Amino acid sequence: MAQEQIPVYIEDEMKKSYLDYAMSVIVGRALPDVRDGLKPVHRRILFAMHEMGVEWNKPHKKSARVVGDVIGKYHPHGDMAVYDAITRMVQDFSLRYPLIDGQGNFGSIDGDPPAAMRYTEVRMAKLASELLKDIGRETVDFQPNYDESMKEPVVLPAAFPSLLVNGSSGIAVGMATNMPPHNLSEIIDALIYIINKPDASAKDLLNLVPGPDFPTGGFINGRKGIRDAYETGRGVLQLRAKASIEKNPRTGRQSIVITEIPYMVNKAKLIESIAGLVREKKVEGISDVRDESDREGMRVVVELKRDEIAEVILNNLYLHTQMKTSFGIINLAIVNGQPRVLPLAQLLKEFVRFRKEVVARRTAFDLRKARERAHILEGLKIAIDSLDAVIKLIRASKGPQEAKAGLVKSFDLSEIQAQAILEMRLQRLTALERDKIIAEYKEVLKLIKSLEEILASEKLLMGVVVDELKEIKERFGDARRTQIVDEAGEITLEDIIAEEDMVVTITSGGYIKRNPTSLFKIQRRGGKGKMGMTTKEEDFVSNLFIASTHSYILFFTDKGKAYSLKVYDLPQAGRAAKGKAIVNILNIADEKITAFLPVRAFKEGSFITMCTAHGVIKKSDLMSFSHIRSGGLIAVSLDEGDSLISARLTDGKTDLFLGTRMGQAIRFHEDEVREMGRQARGVKGIKLDEGDRVVSMEMIEENATVLTVTEHGFGKRTEFAEYRGQGRGGSGLINIKITDKNGPVAGIVKVVDTDELMISTSAGKIIRIAMKDVHVIGRNTQGVKLMDIEKDEHITGIAPIAEKEDDGEAEEE
Repeated sequence: MAQEQIPVYIEDEMKKSYLDYAMSVIVGRALPDVRDGLKPVHRRILFAMHEMGVEWNKPHKKSARVVGDVIGKYHPHGDMAVYDAITRMVQDFSLRYPLIDGQGNFGSIDGDPPAAMRYTEVRMAKLASELLKDIGRETVDFQPNYDESMKEPVVLPAAFPSLLVNGSSGIAVGMATNMPPHNLSEIIDALIYIINKPDASAKDLLNLVPGPDFPTGGFINGRKGIRDAYETGRGVLQLRAKASIEKNPRTGRQSIVITEIPYMVNKAKLIESIAGLVREKKVEGISDVRDESDREGMRVVVELKRDEIAEVILNNLYLHTQMKTSFGIINLAIVNGQPRVLPLAQLLKEFVRFRKEVVARRTAFDLRKARERAHILEGLKIAIDSLDAVIKLIRASKGPQEAKAGLVKSFDLSEIQAQAILEMRLQRLTALERDKIIAEYKEVLKLIKSLEEILASEKLLMGVVVDELKEIKERFGDARRTQIVDEAGEITLEDIIAEEDMVVTITSGGYIKRNPTSLFKIQRRGGKGKMGMTTKEEDFVSNLFIASTHSYILFFTDKGKAYSLKVYDLPQAGRAAKGKAIVNILNIADEKITAFLPVRAFKEGSFITMCTAHGVIKKSDLMSFSHIRSGGLIAVSLDEGDSLISARLTDGKTDLFLGTRMGQAIRFHEDEVREMGRQARGVKGIKLDEGDRVVSMEMIEENATVLTVTEHGFGKRTEFAEYRGQGRGGSGLINIKITDKNGPVAGIVKVVDTDELMISTSAGKIIRIAMKDVHVIGRNTQGVKLMDIEKDEHITGIAPIAEKEDDGEAEEE
């Protein structure tokens, strides 16, 4: 017989069918219920185990047996879907408080798969029994299962808020939930608080629940994401692994030891990603990666090469691996059959409301049972008081029905009471048993009164709720695992670059580079030097400077302009390499770098004091140079033919020293130079003879000496005390005796005995000399030979180095 066909529009049918499917997924599969915090599959697993008697204090049963019961009775889906859910409920790295106790291989944090269900065994965890407690006392509603052959609970009575404690994640249709786990003790404290103060704010609750508590521990960076989630139901957490730096006392090498990782991060893949970074040379300084994890806990060891800076490598690992991840919170749950995003206070209130209903229903059930028992005990009491008459009536009756009817009629009993009398054993007719019945009757009457008072008073009812929550906390509460730290901020480029001193060199041809100072060994006075840069015949090293990689470098040009770069932005090349053209780094046209200034940080009360070749000096506020655009800015206005030769950081309280090419020098106090705007010209610092020019400016320190180096490789140290203070603008004093042998002054710098000196020549050679090897002599002398140079060579630059550690023995060539 042909079936009737009803034509419909396909778009209408697709819309209706898809909406039906969507609601089925949302309500019946992917999202948890706000009351017991469980999805249908988890609820059915626990209920099936309860029905099977696989409680926490009973022997384990095969997982396949449990899976079979779940899919056969309640959950008509694939067996692997159910077994996967059981597996996750066992894993202590997935759930903060596992709900199933397993025996066998249930997977690992390395992503290993669990053993087949025929091998593993399970039973309910002790805490999980609290989710099903009192389920037989009419605390929750039941509904037919999928084939209407059995009944299953709509929701479990849940004595603790599993949704907040263990969290939940799931993707439905058009929506998703991602709720983090929390500490049980903290959540119970918050529940009790909100019971006493229903209008509690998120700020109040944050004092009790500082944030999520993940099973894998680790850190939560910052509190904003937590605050947003608790106030609105949505937020983003920044999770970070827990790592420490250990030093091997035998080898002196450092290691980064990772003991806790962010939630849901696969440890094996994390180790693999670290090894990949080493292979691809994205992170350098790592010699080995080992997994030393065991039953005692996690321990991943990242062994570093000798003399590597562990903090920098650790920051690199945070930046490039899952040692630092984010967790997006979406507190989406089913409330009264509808999906809703809930803030923390609402989640707590929904559970309190549910728990109040459960306790009330349980109390009403207990009251009904107590009244039924009291009714029976009343009948037994009547029978005992008229024992002889009761026995006579029963003996005279022809059958049970006649006896029951006789009891009802003669003693004004109900049928239930009469049946209880007939079922009473003869031993209960003894005097002792009679006393027990009377005592029980009195106790039941007290219980009835207590239960009636609880149902009549919301305060007493909520008192029961609070007492039971306190009991759960006392039995199952534990310490927090995840630490919450103040916002560390984004990892910047500086965080992943080691801070170390660099030798910055520039050639007259406009090439620049940086190298670690450790590349250049100390040589004794008169040594030949090492090749610091390969230069063309017409090119030579014109400037040399020492600065930390994290410092700013202010570049001052002969045209009086200033530019800014971080030292780590400069190209690092081999010792003999020439570096990179400055025009490819800075926007410079027809300008020559004449001064460098390392600035660790821009701050008030500091100044940049500049000097020109014509002896003009100018002082400007350091802060005016804190934001230099790529095209640079004007630092000083110059007269025609003049050029900027030096710039120094000053504090306004020191003496300045200006030295000229022809051996003159002047000393005057900085306060003789008033602060000026960036585009000002400046004032006269020293009066120059015709043909002379200023080659250097220094700030005077009384415990230091002034080192003067001439173009022919001669030099001397002189006490600053030999230069008396003068008024700004004078001709100054003799600084060094200039002869054909030593040549004009190439550079002047202040030094102390512990300093070391870098000297560069026009041929590209560099020598490193310890200042303790250079004698302190008077002003009017020509100095001693510091470096042997060829006839066509001359000194082009000098700079002191402040060593942090011993550089080994001096070598001599």
